[in-house]
Amino acid sequence: MNIIWLGHGSFRIEIEDQVLLIDPWLHNNPMLNEDQYEAAIGGATQILVTHGHFDHTADVVEVSKRTGAPVSGIYELALTLHAQGAGEGMAFNKGGTVSFGNVKVSIVPASHSSSMMVDDRRRYMGPETGLIIAGEGHVIYHSSDTTIMADMDWIADYYKPDIGILSAGGFYTMDMAGAAYAAKRYFNFKTVIPGHYRTFPALEQSAEVLSAGLPGVSVIEPQILDPISF
Repeated sequence: MNIIWLGHGSFRIEIEDQVLLIDPWLHNNPMLNEDQYEAAIGGATQILVTHGHFDHTADVVEVSKRTGAPVSGIYELALTLHAQGAGEGMAFNKGGTVSFGNVKVSIVPASHSSSMMVDDRRRYMGPETGLIIAGEGHVIYHSSDTTIMADMDWIADYYKPDIGILSAGGFYTMDMAGAAYAAKRYFNFKTVIPGHYRTFPALEQSAEVLSAGLPGVSVIEPQILDPISF
């Protein structure tokens, strides 16, 4: 299994028989060069979307058309993207679990906001979400954009993820100290990978605080297109 950072909140996860793209953001992503786009999205089998903000959805329809990968996610957002031309995947909801080949994906709560420009108007896109991804003997919790929330307690207890991909840049999400607090209080991760940071000056630029706050946990700072293998 490979977890590959595409910059900001975008990830590529190669797991079992699937290549999952989570919130793939290409154009205007300050951390991803145009000559890296094909390596980022090539071979994708599924696109998962977590909420409607531009830095998570702006390129989803294009990526779906380029790769042929269907788009799945929270009901309102997935249906809107399908109507805009994205391949039709699963439009499901919190508590739901679907199978993509040998991989199981569940939608879980996040605490953020979710909207998208549709026909020159900003529209609500249903609730913001996180993801649970299970395969190859691992369970990944992708927090998506969120702050610390009490729902993390039952998410950890019910799904028992061993890998956490945590938005930790601050300003729009929890910061590194907050992510460390959440991981320590609620989860029993073996590995934590920060995301949604380093992209803009307002965001945290280093995971040192996260690492220092989680002794005994492998905190891995991702590098663009550099696989983290399990």
